[in-house]
Amino acid sequence: MKINRSYVRKMRYAIQWATFFMVTYAGCRFLFFARDLGNGMLPSVSRPSSVEGFMPIGALMSLKLWLAEGIFDPVHPAALTIFIGAILLAVILKKSFCSWICPVGALSEAVWKGGAKLFGKNVIVPRYIDYPLRSVKYLLTAFFVYIIVVKMSPSDIRGFLDTPYWKVSDIKLLKFFTEMSLTTQVTLLSLSALSLFYKNFWCRYLCPYGGFLGLMSVLSPVKIRRDEKACIHCGLCAKNCPALLPVDRKETIRSPECTGCLTCVSYCPAKGALDETVIGGRTVHPSVYAALVVAVFFGLILLSHVTGHWHSSVSPEELLSLVPVVDNLTHP
Repeated sequence: MKINRSYVRKMRYAIQWATFFMVTYAGCRFLFFARDLGNGMLPSVSRPSSVEGFMPIGALMSLKLWLAEGIFDPVHPAALTIFIGAILLAVILKKSFCSWICPVGALSEAVWKGGAKLFGKNVIVPRYIDYPLRSVKYLLTAFFVYIIVVKMSPSDIRGFLDTPYWKVSDIKLLKFFTEMSLTTQVTLLSLSALSLFYKNFWCRYLCPYGGFLGLMSVLSPVKIRRDEKACIHCGLCAKNCPALLPVDRKETIRSPECTGCLTCVSYCPAKGALDETVIGGRTVHPSVYAALVVAVFFGLILLSHVTGHWHSSVSPEELLSLVPVVDNLTHP
């Protein structure tokens, strides 16, 4: 019996794009916040803490300090909260942060889908090139983990998190985009162009955040599993998999490339042939899976609000004194 589970994709798109527009709104508010500071004025809008989600390297430092000494970074606590949320999702529900929450992932997906409509198809990278390219994000992940987790001591991290540089790192990140160098412009245009032709080029080959979460997701008890007896071998699951995984030839998908997007499940027309299951073979209904993604990630953010681990302790007055010298502040 054929079934239609296109509602699974619609659920993901709704959550993904709702998050995208929330982050975009926060980014606009932060732009006004930083503009007022740059004009020597106290901001007319409050600082949106969610912009700290774009600071995962600092968040990794904060995570090590929190685990080692119990100190929850007061300067950019939202960065650590969001990072913990992404890790929790990976460990519990595969790399679902990338496919259900991440605004960069949403934009990347929209670009390659636009490219497919514009040019008729996306380009498939030959396997002998694809594998070395995919290793880049894991090498970048290994580099940051080695530098921060292995080499930096808790005292080194404490020293860094107490510097003026870290206090205005979000504003420096904003200036990276509002005052882009020619190199930055060329790089972003090149990535955008490549994303038109290749599915999720940035996410697949270069994003160390995704590489880190992918390695964490190996621990997840949730896996895509295919029932050979129920499978009708239509190949729709593999054809539509954004991660280009051979879902139609595997009984269980264990790859760190799997983002838990459930796209393969949504396209499968055979009842019982392809499902998200936990250890023991119990099926997780897509609606339950979507609800868990939202509950885990946004529930943690709500908890951080309640416990006072969301808003920065750095006052607008202190930022006002630092902004005039922001361009002179360098990494310690």
